[in-house]
Amino acid sequence: MKPQNDPNVQAADHRTHRPSGFTIQYIIVGKRTAPSDSKGWTAVIMDRASRFIVDQRCGKKNATLFKSVMKTVCQYVNHTNDLSFLSDGERRYGNILFNLCSKILQTGKKGRPPRVLPKGIRVRVKNKGDQKHKKGRKRQKYQAPQREHPDTNQNLAEPEIHANHLEAQNAATRRRDSTFRRKTNTYAKTKEGLQRTLDVHQIIHNYVRPHWTTRKVPAVSLGILSKPSAGVTG
Repeated sequence: MKPQNDPNVQAADHRTHRPSGFTIQYIIVGKRTAPSDSKGWTAVIMDRASRFIVDQRCGKKNATLFKSVMKTVCQYVNHTNDLSFLSDGERRYGNILFNLCSKILQTGKKGRPPRVLPKGIRVRVKNKGDQKHKKGRKRQKYQAPQREHPDTNQNLAEPEIHANHLEAQNAATRRRDSTFRRKTNTYAKTKEGLQRTLDVHQIIHNYVRPHWTTRKVPAVSLGILSKPSAGVTG
């Protein structure tokens, strides 16, 4: 059973929905291994305003995992002209999104035309930590890692560039999915088993259970459903 990642955000007024964010967390799958070799890295994409989980996939922390979830983001990009994508320091998210969705901008000037993100799409990275101890050129705290379309609205305030809502969602996942609980040793035995629990969690989160911050089922807030699906509502 796999959740339906419905990209039809045009059913709701996307201008009222704040940016989407991306985060990743790690658990043990099977035998204990080095984090770099683990298949228990879980990538999560969430719409901030409705708290709708766009996608969550598990696997090794490599380009394959990032591309699999970023393809879902590209589906959202194709259905709306106003999407902000926020990251808390991992730059590969924005780079892969750029590679998948960028378009050539015809400027009428001599030379090779540049590639830019589609009009209305913004990517922002918040660089954590102090830059004083680093040698060479210092990175700004808030950055746009890829070239954006010149007609894209740039009214995204710096205080909005964060992934706090996703960090809270990670905590909720650890409470409700036993494979993520750090008090016990009930880790996932296989990658497939972990993905199955993530799919079930995503369906209940999006279509059944009201979110505690919005008091609404995420799919209802986003306009995908007119009322919650039958099931547990507490």
